[in-house]
Amino acid sequence: MEDSCRTRAGPTAPYLRPRRPGDPDAWTAEAEAHGRAGTNQLRGVEEIRPPQAVADALRLGPEDTAIVRRRLVLLDGRPTELADSYYPVGIAGGTRLAESRKIPGGAVTLLAELGYRPHKVEERVTARPSTEPEQAVLGLRPQDWVLVLTRVSRTSAGTPYEVSVMTMVADGRELRYEMTISKET
Repeated sequence: MEDSCRTRAGPTAPYLRPRRPGDPDAWTAEAEAHGRAGTNQLRGVEEIRPPQAVADALRLGPEDTAIVRRRLVLLDGRPTELADSYYPVGIAGGTRLAESRKIPGGAVTLLAELGYRPHKVEERVTARPSTEPEQAVLGLRPQDWVLVLTRVSRTSAGTPYEVSVMTMVADGRELRYEMTISKET
């Protein structure tokens, strides 16, 4: 017998579920549940050659591009996170993902409408010193560190369709994950 780990739906799950019409996005709902105000500002949408790690995760070739949606996440009006989400042009091109405006219900809702629902999601968290541009936008000091959470979402066929890179203010941040450990026969 061999041990296997299964991650149970945890704090990330609400951010991966499509929203019903009229429902707020997951961040707004989570903040409201704690008596706070969560919002985000769209900083830009463009077609680019993504960083190599993102291109690799999306299985893009050397000439392929992606649509990136850049957002500033705020809690009670204070910046807490920079969130950049990348989509292959073959998925996002010609859709609201490629437009410089908010998407009702968020990108996850539109992606579900387009037939892209998460089956397997991988997250990686790293810590590093903040950069000068991050310090300026997030109100950090030069000695402050950030947490970087990179999330890759794949369909049941294993097709990667979204890579999100979230650069977070580390101070006061808690990341919580649960796993169920079981014996497989």
